[in-house]
Amino acid sequence: MVKDYIFSFFFFFGIIIISIIFLPSFFLPQKFVITGGKLMGHWTKICLRLFLSTKILVKGHENIIKNEKFFIASSHQSMFETFFLQTIFNSPVFILKKELLIIPIFGWYLKKIGSISITRNKISKDNLEFFNEISKTVSNSSRPLIIFPQGTRVLPNEKPPFKKGASRIYEKLNIACQPVAINSGYVWPKKGKKTPDRTITVSILPQINKGIEKEKFLKNLEEKIYLELELIN
Repeated sequence: MVKDYIFSFFFFFGIIIISIIFLPSFFLPQKFVITGGKLMGHWTKICLRLFLSTKILVKGHENIIKNEKFFIASSHQSMFETFFLQTIFNSPVFILKKELLIIPIFGWYLKKIGSISITRNKISKDNLEFFNEISKTVSNSSRPLIIFPQGTRVLPNEKPPFKKGASRIYEKLNIACQPVAINSGYVWPKKGKKTPDRTITVSILPQINKGIEKEKFLKNLEEKIYLELELIN
């Protein structure tokens, strides 16, 4: 419990300090804010290692898609992947719930780095424009999109069906998908205390090529990620 409190204090204190240091970057090109995001990812790793004795194992570097556009579909068990995946991939563009954008300073950063928001479980004008926005982003940038097809953070033993939005993005963009399985919930769950002296495994899986029928794609993606989670847990 003491380690949990110490970790939380230093982690959030560091995130606040980084945010303050990079405030002037709001008036600079986007790449400067993106650098701050990567620094937050490295700070996350440092805090886990120092205060929770957590090892981070990244598998499948050789599977990272190169020389073509793609989007990342990752399992989502904690805040860890939101920060850490920025250190692995080329400044990913996050697709996230709209509520995150109203958080002071942090939400401003999310807007500045080009994050795309959606209002969950609601039909709105913004949501109707959602796919046009991501298509425009992919066309004008080399940065990959990143989505969490489970829709929200889940417990390690939960296996909710993936949201159909992931298959709609796959069909609309007509690009490859990079599946990623992460078992971070065993160390940093969405609820309850954190667990020290464990390993978080980030498993980058072989790509799913473009052009598959969207229902088959979603089933394939879900099976691949849940099977890998069973192997790394």
